[in-house]
Amino acid sequence: MFNIALLGAGRIGQVHAANIASHSATTLWSIVDPNQEFATRLATQYQARLQSLDEAMTDPNVHAVLIASATDTHADLIELAARHGKAIFCEKPVHLDLARVRDCLKVVKEYDVPLFIGFNRRFDPQFRRVKTDTLAGRIGKPESLLIISRDPSPPPAEYVRVSGGMFRDMTIHDFDMARFIMGEEPVSVYAQGSNLVDPAIGEAGDIDTAFIVLKYASGAMATIVNSRRSSYGYDQRLELHGSEGLLCAGNILENQVQHYAKTGCTSALPEHFFLQRYKSAYAAEWEHFVAVLRGEAVPDCSGDDGERALYLADKALESLYSQREVLL
Repeated sequence: MFNIALLGAGRIGQVHAANIASHSATTLWSIVDPNQEFATRLATQYQARLQSLDEAMTDPNVHAVLIASATDTHADLIELAARHGKAIFCEKPVHLDLARVRDCLKVVKEYDVPLFIGFNRRFDPQFRRVKTDTLAGRIGKPESLLIISRDPSPPPAEYVRVSGGMFRDMTIHDFDMARFIMGEEPVSVYAQGSNLVDPAIGEAGDIDTAFIVLKYASGAMATIVNSRRSSYGYDQRLELHGSEGLLCAGNILENQVQHYAKTGCTSALPEHFFLQRYKSAYAAEWEHFVAVLRGEAVPDCSGDDGERALYLADKALESLYSQREVLL
């Protein structure tokens, strides 16, 4: 059994707590969170210990940490865990500042501990199937990728001000997916964006609607379509066109029942929120991390992958502000 200290008892921490506790090879050993109410509630639910950060890091019974705390704490916690020889699972991003990310990854490499970054969409069964089918040659040479990602509703402007902006907070998932699906690094990025959903987001200095085009050395292209608003649910789709065919991964619906009548056909809307849409992805990425702990795998999404996704987000912002294509 591997004992896990969970750093962060908020919404995403609760998702991870359930996966840790339900896995046959892991134990939710302890909860670390300055919010005692949240920490106590989660510890009671799973019969886990309450520990301070120092107690968790120095506890020889803790084999790994899962970092699900506020974004601005991630890099510091990663470095601390690395120095104490703990395997690390960290929610994205490592940090919002690229230089800080690179400094953090140097510490991880110095102490030679596994670091997994939680870009969970790589582990979604539908998107994963697109990747494996592509590697199997089912559509020939990939030529164009379309990623559609629309949130059901915008975040409050207060969140936008501290999130790093749409590209670093939301689109960063899609930058990682583009790298994962295409299997090659883009050589340029061109971004366009608007403030159409909530004027407060524009007043906070951000956008809420975007199109981004990535170009690859092979000539292939990837287009990312983002919006902070989708009136019909959490819109998550992917389409990969190749020289010999097409692979499509559509939305996961609230149910799979379709109703046919003389007036037409109706079906359910997409799942409404990421916790429902990516429930199986969160479980699958934890299964992968357990394989890392067992020494059976290396992190499928490493610190370097996290650094690269943030780099693309920064370059997309540069393109947005300069209104030109930016070479990578």
